[in-house]
Amino acid sequence: MKLNIHGDKIKITESMRNYLEEKLERLNKYLENGDAVTCNVIVKVNGRNQTVEITIPLKSYILRSEETQEDFYAAVDKTIDKLERQIRKNKTKLMAKQSKPNYEFNFVAEEFKEEKEDTHKIVKRKAIEVKPMNEEEAILQMELLGHEFYMFKDADTGKPAVIYKRKDENYGIIESE
Repeated sequence: MKLNIHGDKIKITESMRNYLEEKLERLNKYLENGDAVTCNVIVKVNGRNQTVEITIPLKSYILRSEETQEDFYAAVDKTIDKLERQIRKNKTKLMAKQSKPNYEFNFVAEEFKEEKEDTHKIVKRKAIEVKPMNEEEAILQMELLGHEFYMFKDADTGKPAVIYKRKDENYGIIESE
């Protein structure tokens, strides 16, 4: 597994890098071609707390986890445990998804700048690749990322859609016309 480690307000030492490499080796047993996978790690410092964010973009889905602790090593351990738990929890869903044919499209969506009152401003802009998938796959991807919503391209209609988790623990879909 290739590692991209970046520090935000912190210098990544050799011992930190070695510890991350050692812990991420545990995830290789779940990946078919672990050598071709690139893992992105961001370590942030906010006061006494250190946040470790690990993102592993795979061909069909994205694994992501983030943990904040006072100790870097504890944050890494908890983040790896979360990723491993996500994989084990969704193993059957992920295996079923991998057996389906994967259609690649170069469909990129960008967030559009909305007009807001002077009190609000856009503080982050993100461009994402919207992949074609059905609603079940979108729910799985949203749960893997730990987000409340997920944007995807509906495989049946070919139009962008957003799936979101409702307060009653069900899901809703916003489709474009």
